[in-house]
Amino acid sequence: MPDPMDVPISDGSIKLGQFLKLANLVESGSDAKALLAGGMVRVNGEPETRRGRQLTTGDVVSVAAQSARVVAGDAPDNLPW
Repeated sequence: MPDPMDVPISDGSIKLGQFLKLANLVESGSDAKALLAGGMVRVNGEPETRRGRQLTTGDVVSVAAQSARVVAGDAPDNLPW
């Protein structure tokens, strides 16, 4: 699996459902809900089904072959867009 892309957040934490959209790992909240219900989302290598799970700096979220790491808002991002 390729290295995760760094996605900066402005606060100290973010909900998993929000982060999935911010990192462009899903198109919409309904997509996130379906992936979570199906056990397709992993946080730090463990399956996660809670959309409201709080993520903090350093957490890595994976969906299929894509991964994104939560970084502090003042860190430069390496997003391809």
